Amino acid sequence: MTTHPNDVTIRAFSPADETGWLRCRVLAFLSTQYYDDVWQHRPQLSEPSFGLVAVDAEQCVVGLLDVRVDGAEATIDTVAVHPDHQDGGIATGLLDAALARLSGSGVSSLDAWTREDPAANAWYRRMGFTEQDRYLHVHLSDGDDADGFVTPPGFSNPVSAFVHVGIEREAEVRSRFARVYVCRQYQRDLHVPSSATPAG
Repeated sequence: MTTHPNDVTIRAFSPADETGWLRCRVLAFLSTQYYDDVWQHRPQLSEPSFGLVAVDAEQCVVGLLDVRVDGAEATIDTVAVHPDHQDGGIATGLLDAALARLSGSGVSSLDAWTREDPAANAWYRRMGFTEQDRYLHVHLSDGDDADGFVTPPGFSNPVSAFVHVGIEREAEVRSRFARVYVCRQYQRDLHVPSSATPAG
């Protein structure tokens, strides 16, 4: 457990935090391209995977970071900071706590996937992550060209869908669909000290 300069404490997630975790995630994502990625329950993490939360003096969740560990590789499943607490270094504090927990664990790399939001991409770069891969997130919405989408007999034409598409088809899918995002994978080598500047 660590205390952040803004009277925020960073500690391990506990089941009692789930409602606050869900609310914080929804509000944090609302102004991003993940605005409709809403969950009703927090995914379960089994050790060595772990979750961290940043809580205020009233124990309200104002930030969260979940890390899924698979052998020597780890992935940030979710990182979010409540809108009223953004730009105060909470995300960086959560990442620092996660890196401390991963230190000496045998995990050699930490990655994360994000869409095109400038603030998120800039934060990962500041934190010592480098882009490794990219592909497209494509949403079929009402009014988009549904040609090529197939439904079982007796079902209506697709009303909505979410699919992954190779980056080489970007021009084609952007001409057909209103909601297309480049999804980037960022990775940080945990054996290389980062020259990251605390922010975020």
